[in-house]
Parts: sequence; structure tokens; C-alpha cells
Amino acid sequence: MTNAPDSQHRIKPLSGLHLLLTYECNYECDHCFVWSGPSQSGTMTIETIKHVLREAEALGTINWIYFEGGEPFLYYEIMCKGIELARARGFNVGIVTNAHWATSDTEAAKWLEPLARSVEDLSISSDGYHGGNEGAQLTETARRTARGLGIPVDFISVAEPEATEAQGAAGQLPAGESAVLFRGRAAELLASRVTARPWEQFTECPWEDLRQPGRVHVDAFGNLHICQGISIGNLLNRPLAQIMANYDPDEHPIVGPLLAGGPAELVRRYGLPHEDGYADHCHLCYKMRCALRGQFPDVLTPDQMYGTNKGAE
Repeated sequence: MTNAPDSQHRIKPLSGLHLLLTYECNYECDHCFVWSGPSQSGTMTIETIKHVLREAEALGTINWIYFEGGEPFLYYEIMCKGIELARARGFNVGIVTNAHWATSDTEAAKWLEPLARSVEDLSISSDGYHGGNEGAQLTETARRTARGLGIPVDFISVAEPEATEAQGAAGQLPAGESAVLFRGRAAELLASRVTARPWEQFTECPWEDLRQPGRVHVDAFGNLHICQGISIGNLLNRPLAQIMANYDPDEHPIVGPLLAGGPAELVRRYGLPHEDGYADHCHLCYKMRCALRGQFPDVLTPDQMYGTNKGAE
């Protein structure tokens, strides 16, 4: 692999590229960052995957390629071909899935056996948002089958809003759970379930390394997301190496304010109308980004990330 151009803005090399294979999903979870659901549109083609992988190889620092969504297993043949292509270029491969396909041990094996020697990490979403009790049975079947096939596997579990609020008071969630972040659909459907805090106190981004990202997401339209819904360039229009070399976080119209003073700085810098309180940093950031989309349409994109997509094409 060749080395990417040096840049004063890029000290830590980008090591992970997460492909949002599709915005479509069989579930429509309340906590979803990307508003995935059965009617969402935007799915990668094989040609797009080939282009992304060529760009990742040319950058020279990418080690991991993840396939996620949405639900990548909805486009199983495209996903499998993408994994084959990624492995052929020497990348480690991971998948994020909700395991809707694991309706029995036999069915789970049918889906996973072709991936057994190609996937180094299978992350399964397993919590109350994903299909209730039936969903829990599916995810446990998938995990058991993956372990039997020697596929490294673990659960991703997101807490309910009330548990997230209790975390703020008690300092920790139960082992294996992570906090719900109130962005995307969660900002609209879950934020009211916790106590709002004054907007002025949200003076940092506690979740993403916006200055020196170790991984970014790319969707079917080529948008390169440093955080879901905040683009730093389009991979179908400019080479990945060029995007990363030219990335100046302090000059970015959204990242710059976030680094300077968190979501509260978006309010101040752009004089945005706002409520007195918000559920968390992500809630304030997401609502302010929604208000700024008309001003920065190429940065705060695509519609799928903001719940304004009109549905499948």
C-alpha cells in the first residue's frame, strides 16, 4: 500500500473505514443515529465498494473495513462480494448486524459459514430496541453459531434513556451496555424521557475525535462522515487521501465550532434559536445541525441522516 500525503492537520493515521452498505433496515429502532428503516433508500453497488476499497488502499493506513448500515445482511450478496474484495486487498473485515436472519441454528449457520474465514469481528446489536424478546433469541442464536464457527463475536447493547440518565448520576451503566446518544431518531423520540440540562453546559464533543479521527464512515452516496451526518468530503468526487490531507478541522463550518466550544458554540456562532435545555451533547448538536442544513447542505448530508428522506426509490 502506498503512503498518503503528509499533512499538518492529520497526525494520527486513519485506520478504519466503515461502509454504510445501506440505509435500509428491517427494524426502525427509536435510538438509531441514521434513521434506518424498511423504507429508507441508499445502498452501495459493487462498483462503489470497489472504488472505496481502491481509495482505502491508496491511503495506505487503513487496516479495518467494516460493513454496517442499516442492516447489511439485507444485501447479503453485495456484502459478501465486498468482503471478498476487501480481504483480497489485505484488509481486516468486520460486520455490524442485528441478526434478524438467525431464526434457527441451521439458518444462522447457512448465513455465517461462508464468512467464517473472512470476518475478524462480528458485532451484533442486541438490546430492547431490536425486536424485543424475539430479537434477543435471534441475537443469542447468531452469537452461539458464530462462536461455533470460530468467528470473533460480541454484542453491542445500548441502554434505555432512563438508564443513561442514571449513569450520569451513578457514574456507570451495567457491564456491556453503552449510553444512548440523542442524535438522529433518538433526538426526536427518546430525548423527552430524560431530564433536560442547560444548553450552555454542552461545551465539548465527548464522543468523537473530531481533530484526529481514527475511523470514518462512508455511505452509498460517497459522503465521508466524521460523525453521522457531518461530512468532511465526498469520496466519489475527491480521492480519500486528498480529503484527509486537506481536512482542517478548525476551518470546517461544523467541526470548528464543536472543537472551539462544543454544541453550545454552534448556538453562539450562528445565532441559532434554541430551547433552554437538552438531553445531552448530541441532542443539542443534532438539533442545531438540523437548523443549519440549508446553510451547509454539502456538509450536513444526506437527507437519510436527518429523517427527511422521502423513502425508497
